[in-house]
Amino acid sequence: MSSAPPPIPVTVVGIGADGWAGLTTAARTALAEADLLIGGPRQLTLLPVMACQGERVSWPSPLRPSVPRLMAQYADRRIAVLASGDPMFYGIGRALSEELGPERLLFHPHPSSVSLACARLGWPVEDTEVVTVVGRPVARVAAVLYEGRRVLVLSAGAGSPSEIAALLRERGFGPSRMRVLEQLGSGRERAYEGTAADWDHEPGDPLNVVAVDCRRAPGAPRLGATPGLPDAAYEHDGQLTKRHVRAATLSALAPAPGELLWDVGGGSGSIGIEWMRTHPSCRAITVERSPERADRIVRNAAALGVPVPGLRVVTGAAPEALAGLPAPDAVFIGGGLTAPGLLEAVWAALPAGGRLVANTVTLESEALLGRWYGTHGGELVKLAVSHAVPVGGFTGWRQAMPVTQWSVTKEGTES
Repeated sequence: MSSAPPPIPVTVVGIGADGWAGLTTAARTALAEADLLIGGPRQLTLLPVMACQGERVSWPSPLRPSVPRLMAQYADRRIAVLASGDPMFYGIGRALSEELGPERLLFHPHPSSVSLACARLGWPVEDTEVVTVVGRPVARVAAVLYEGRRVLVLSAGAGSPSEIAALLRERGFGPSRMRVLEQLGSGRERAYEGTAADWDHEPGDPLNVVAVDCRRAPGAPRLGATPGLPDAAYEHDGQLTKRHVRAATLSALAPAPGELLWDVGGGSGSIGIEWMRTHPSCRAITVERSPERADRIVRNAAALGVPVPGLRVVTGAAPEALAGLPAPDAVFIGGGLTAPGLLEAVWAALPAGGRLVANTVTLESEALLGRWYGTHGGELVKLAVSHAVPVGGFTGWRQAMPVTQWSVTKEGTES
């Protein structure tokens, strides 16, 4: 019996701004022996024509959908793919691994721009927050702004430093020191700096990294890293899970890295937003029937560093709007509990081990949760919060409406 020959491995070569001179001998050999060289136009121009005579193909835009097509089209050829720096750090290596599998790939990484930037700045890499705005909204930077933190932003182009400075000013971090490092590792390397508050530099080289020493302006709101942000952090019309109940709700939902939340009855989006702020890989889909509130959720998400498309907003009424959504790891129901079929639809969508948390302030919904608690178990609690308020010349307690909360984990044998 004969068997088909194994697929030809695809070589992935990381290349820096120093070009051919910065490559190892093994990386140069792989590029020289390739029949086909695939990369961005800037990367391809770094290769000498005489040393690398393979056919050259530039990635089309958008890049991600073209990966499987090109890999299939040239499967019988020796392919070398060029990547910026380390291919597995916000690079093409991820898409190739997902498409071909790691066993089909041979990597020759180059120091990443983050490693080079930290070396220039004297920042320990492990203590440095890294955010990319390449193909992503600049608003993502807002999620990592904390007093004293060091942040490296992978820029999308020459205009990124000014956009980042504007965001820092808007979020109350105008005093932050910014340093732009261009063409790291090349003979054209350059750096310049200033504060976000007075940033007036003209756009420079599009290949740059922005380093930010975070400093909060006096009087600017302070946002913590744990759930339970101040209510004032949100734009809302009263439809907002209040701070202390929100913290208890996120605790019951127990987000973990990479998990997906359905936030049903989004209101102002606070539960989905704070779910995503717990870890960069967390995902959330917020379902809100009011177009006006859905727009408000989009604005709140951007202001707090988890903008669309990271937080997906679906405008429509549940349970109909839930059809076709990817299966969640957890569900929060903050409104519309008595809508016919809502709890049934959510329960059916949850996989074994999935969590459901539902809050209500009405007797009708409380009775419904009581019945589901009787059937499926879990935990049924009542959350009551009181605030100290002036009473004449004295101080007394004013109690907010108590919230009934049911939380449950779906067992593998339930349906």
